[in-house]
Amino acid sequence: MKKLVALAGALLLVAIGVAVAYVIDKRHAARNIRGSSTVEFSTTETVPTIPTELKTVQWPMYGFDPQRARAVAGNGLEPPFRRVWVAGGDTLLEFPPSIGYGRLFLANNSGDLVAVSTKTGKRAWTRHLHRCVAASPALSTGTIYQVFLNKPPCNAKPSRKLDGEVAAFTTGLGRVRWRKQIGPSETSPLLVDDSLYVGDWRGDVYALDAKTGAVRWRYHVHGAVKGGIAYAGGRVFFGAYNAHVYALNARTGKLVWKARSQDRLGGRGNFYSTPAVAYGRVYVGCTDGKVYSFGATSGKVRWSHSTGSYVYASPAVWRKRVLIGSYSTKFIALDAATGDVRWSFKANGKISGSPTVIGDVVYFATLAGSTYGLDARNGKQLWTFPDGKYSPVVADGKRLYLVGYAKLYGLVPVHK
Repeated sequence: MKKLVALAGALLLVAIGVAVAYVIDKRHAARNIRGSSTVEFSTTETVPTIPTELKTVQWPMYGFDPQRARAVAGNGLEPPFRRVWVAGGDTLLEFPPSIGYGRLFLANNSGDLVAVSTKTGKRAWTRHLHRCVAASPALSTGTIYQVFLNKPPCNAKPSRKLDGEVAAFTTGLGRVRWRKQIGPSETSPLLVDDSLYVGDWRGDVYALDAKTGAVRWRYHVHGAVKGGIAYAGGRVFFGAYNAHVYALNARTGKLVWKARSQDRLGGRGNFYSTPAVAYGRVYVGCTDGKVYSFGATSGKVRWSHSTGSYVYASPAVWRKRVLIGSYSTKFIALDAATGDVRWSFKANGKISGSPTVIGDVVYFATLAGSTYGLDARNGKQLWTFPDGKYSPVVADGKRLYLVGYAKLYGLVPVHK
């Protein structure tokens, strides 16, 4: 009997030892990785300027440009601001508009695609699509592109039985140019030259002919593609709900590389965040609470940094800083080369949406319903606004447009 007790005790000690070793191994695997400014990091940077001409496209797509870096020159748009008009107020506005031709183009959660005057806030036209929406449109010469989820109920779980849609409309009156059925989609469309890139819940990424909607190629992954797709150097980059980030040849759809989030207790995190591409790196948030930097050429993890909670937000990249918030309520600026913290700001609520840098000011909103404007250089609070929920700000060089929970605001600097 004593021998059996001793054996059981020994086996228990071995099991405890294995469990402890397992936990230590997982914690080590999930550690922060510090990056290098000499490995797969370019210092070249160009900050785009918003066009000011009335009959051009001032804000073409989610994140502004194909790299989705979410940073533009300010053109004198600095806080504090005063309100010149307010529009909407009856349904959720989760994603910001695109801007062109003196209009803001956006879709609400009820499935209405609308064109709003930048001058007055009045609707120029409304297109009722009767589908759920969780994405920004993309805008080119005379055409607006929008993706749609399934028909209501909007919070239905992903399923192959659910269908979505991508469609092209005229900017003038909102008439349909073409429509194509895909899986439910919340990937804000990416327009590069004459190709339109979108993804869906079924794990398919498409390159479509922007003029006709014809499929040029399709790439399938085993996990929903929810965030937007970014482009740089002939490649498209996206994350998926299978713990992977992908780089594909933009012309052929062939896989260039794929990379994973780090291992950890509870399993690997997934990617909802839209990647931003800059300095030869791909920056993206993850549901494991980390921000990652992957080499755009190699796909190797160049650094990772824990924020303390989920990161659904997409990063803004500006002056060698990666600016992003998380559910931890922290908004942080990380060194683009190493992942080191440059500064940190404690907000009044969880941060789900993505920031935008205009000039030297970074804007973001919290789920508590506030929008902040911080000095992007040091994190000092410059301005707040009592509305906002997700990705709050776009601009056209003359005005700042703030997306609240259900309202859209036209703002100008107080000194104007």
